[in-house]
Amino acid sequence: MATGSSDPAQIPASGDEEEEDYMSMAIVEPTKPKERETYSQRRKRKEREAEEKGRTKSKKELEEEAAAAREAALATSLSSDSKGFKMMAKLGFKQGEALGAVKNSNARIEPVQLQMKDDRGGIGLDTEKKRKFREQVEGEAKRVKGDEGDFRERVANEREERRLEGQIRGAMRIAERMDTEAAEEKREAGDSNETGIDEAKKGSSTEKVNILWRSLVRERVEKERERRMRYDLTQSLSRNAKYDDLEEDEQDRLALGKEEEILDEDDPELDEFLQMDASERLQRLVSYLRETYSYCFWCKYQYPDAEMEACPGITEDYHD
Repeated sequence: MATGSSDPAQIPASGDEEEEDYMSMAIVEPTKPKERETYSQRRKRKEREAEEKGRTKSKKELEEEAAAAREAALATSLSSDSKGFKMMAKLGFKQGEALGAVKNSNARIEPVQLQMKDDRGGIGLDTEKKRKFREQVEGEAKRVKGDEGDFRERVANEREERRLEGQIRGAMRIAERMDTEAAEEKREAGDSNETGIDEAKKGSSTEKVNILWRSLVRERVEKERERRMRYDLTQSLSRNAKYDDLEEDEQDRLALGKEEEILDEDDPELDEFLQMDASERLQRLVSYLRETYSYCFWCKYQYPDAEMEACPGITEDYHD
């Protein structure tokens, strides 16, 4: 009679036993036994704990801990074991429902959130501060906008003023040139009377110069005086004061200080004229050129007759 085979290879392996994989390349590190804490390590640890426990916390840390504890308490709902909850339950309160009448659908389910005040200001002070800050910001915005508008207007006015002053100087040069040419024609015709420009060239006075371009002549005379003063200073360093040069003319004697130059005093008429608006001064110059010499400053042309029929008009707007 055949008996059961007792070959161990045919015996199935138990499920609790794991087959060892001898072909695996993984190297398992041996586990180290837990090291026992030495006396010195335990002493240092206790010293650190005692130091941390006995350290006085700063004001900031205390405030942070208080805030964290307050938030945790506010986030926790009322416990059913507390006396307050039991008193409310006797009055009909149920967990998750609102307080008050059942018909009130807008009743609060959650309590009013707590807002802590860290300062000593009264209730409503923050709202007043916000209102004042908002008014201040709005006022500053309006001021900046107004300053910006004023700045642009001021820049535009200054630009227009400079443009008018340039036109005035051009009109004064033309008026002076035409007046000088007319005086030379009279002198050639036999009239030898000196004009105000002739006296100004000699450095005697500018009061007889036409008020319309007197400031231009006065400015030129002042520059000439400064030039002579510099020349006088240069010559006085190298020339003997007792030396008498027979070829010296009046201008040389003025430059060397041998003759006293007659200086103009204050000119109130010129000061009053310069106080006028630039547009009014320009208009007076333009009118003078048209009425005296039939010359249009805007056309830059001298017409043959006083009618000036081809001229569009007396102002600059007509010549655009």
